[in-house]
Amino acid sequence: MFSAVFLSLFFVLKATASFHDVLPFRLPFHTGPGPHIWSAEGKEVQYVGTNWPGHQEAMIPEGLQYSSISGIVNKIAALNLNVVRLTFAIQLVDDILDGGGDVTLEDTLANALGTTNGTIILNRILANNPQFSRKTTRLQVYDAVANELAAQGIYLHLDNHVSKAIWCCSTSDGNAWFGDSHFNVTNWLRGWKFMASHASRNWPSFSSVGLRNELRQPDASRGEPYDWYTWYTHMTTAASIVHSSAPDALIFFSGLNYDVITSPLTSGYPLNGTGGTSTAGKSAIFAPEKFEFKDKIVIELHKYDFEHTQASCSSFGNSLITAGYSTLNITSPGVKYHLPMVLSEWGFIQNGTYWNQTSYNDCLIQFMEKWKPSGWMQWEVSGSFYIKTSGGVSVQDLDEAWGLLDHEWKGVRSPVTVDNSLRKMIEATLKG
Repeated sequence: MFSAVFLSLFFVLKATASFHDVLPFRLPFHTGPGPHIWSAEGKEVQYVGTNWPGHQEAMIPEGLQYSSISGIVNKIAALNLNVVRLTFAIQLVDDILDGGGDVTLEDTLANALGTTNGTIILNRILANNPQFSRKTTRLQVYDAVANELAAQGIYLHLDNHVSKAIWCCSTSDGNAWFGDSHFNVTNWLRGWKFMASHASRNWPSFSSVGLRNELRQPDASRGEPYDWYTWYTHMTTAASIVHSSAPDALIFFSGLNYDVITSPLTSGYPLNGTGGTSTAGKSAIFAPEKFEFKDKIVIELHKYDFEHTQASCSSFGNSLITAGYSTLNITSPGVKYHLPMVLSEWGFIQNGTYWNQTSYNDCLIQFMEKWKPSGWMQWEVSGSFYIKTSGGVSVQDLDEAWGLLDHEWKGVRSPVTVDNSLRKMIEATLKG
């Protein structure tokens, strides 16, 4: 009995050690001094990665009907990326805790795609990933992805994208803000306790979490007051829950208005409530030193090519500084807390020409080269989706023109775009 237990522990420790051997920086990570992320051995860490969605109706990471998990991760590694922002829906946890247990691949695909198409996709997934069966559960698929990322030296950043499993984001989707029609705060906090604990125990390269993607003001005044005080109340509570469940993980805080505004978090100014609402007269200050997770705080920002499309790189850079990247300037008088910043979403269509049609790509590369921030995650690796529902319209096997990979996940969609964008972003961020 003792020998069996000892051998089991030995092999677990040996496997964990082998994962550490292939990871570029030793975990756990921490923040400070300055606006930087540091490894366990004191080396500065910079994320260069991509997003791998798993938050839509099927509630498993995309692409497995076209490729093995190892094949997808191998393609990510071949692009010299070191982190994946893996997204999930709180509904996945709700189903486990309220529905009698985790949902099988067979059932989740039938629920998302219908019985006929669900069976077709299930059979393709099992052919590509023979380690699974029709009774494999959603969380077991996430576990397999996590283990393969670790085996190939890639960190896992777990992002809560939505509550109800559906494409993100709009002001009418019910996932926009605390108390929105699908955004039950109690379930969200419970979901984070479950997922952070599970990831901490089971995922060898699990390094960080993103508490919520693209908070925004919902239509028809649904939910709690849309203000920074409400943000403070719930985001710091969630961070405490994550830290108690996964004390080694970095915690990413997103801002408001689709995560394009984060500057109030580093200014030291009051985060106020809204007059005439339940938060009237209430105020708080986001002061990192008073939190038990003070050495785990990272700010995340999103920046797409929706404005400043032909702006000068000086103007483009100033827009990023105003949005929150002022945290990197240790001499800025308007910044009290100099925290690491990660651009957790950026990107554009991978069509071979767009990269050179606006100033966005070139200016973003120049910005990374100048400021050397704590990194970024490109949106996204997916060449296609099991299903995407947007504006009330659902389309199965939809092509994703923004994806790094082609529709069938066989190779890079646009090598010229990758050469002139992603590879240059990596070089600009890491060199020097």
